[in-house]
Amino acid sequence: MKNIYTYRVVWGDTDAAGIVFYPNFYRWMDQASHELLRSAGFPVAKLQSDEKIITPLLEAFCRFKSPLLYDDEVAVHSEVVEVNNKVFKIKHTFKKGDQVVAEGHEVRAWTSVAEDRPKAVPVPEHVKNILLS
Repeated sequence: MKNIYTYRVVWGDTDAAGIVFYPNFYRWMDQASHELLRSAGFPVAKLQSDEKIITPLLEAFCRFKSPLLYDDEVAVHSEVVEVNNKVFKIKHTFKKGDQVVAEGHEVRAWTSVAEDRPKAVPVPEHVKNILLS
């Protein structure tokens, strides 16, 4: 499953040097993951309210190659690259035009909140098939 999330850098995303402050890349990866799940037919809000499923973050990584500045448009290319029993991995590639400015990934757990405590549960087979398509 692939999706592209685009975003224009606003002034509040930058630091004193006018360069995007690095935590924003993690925020954009999170948003890109939500948009990818939405495009796959699994909107996060609906998963939580109807299915009692959340997808908490287990791991996040980002390597920065080139700075982004105020008013730059960035396209976050996201792809599910791995689905295991209870976790899945999403690769994110940040592009400004054709230039790759950062690359990262997230590992998330398919987690039930139907009981008192969150518990990782197997990713249903039909969800695996869609995420890996």
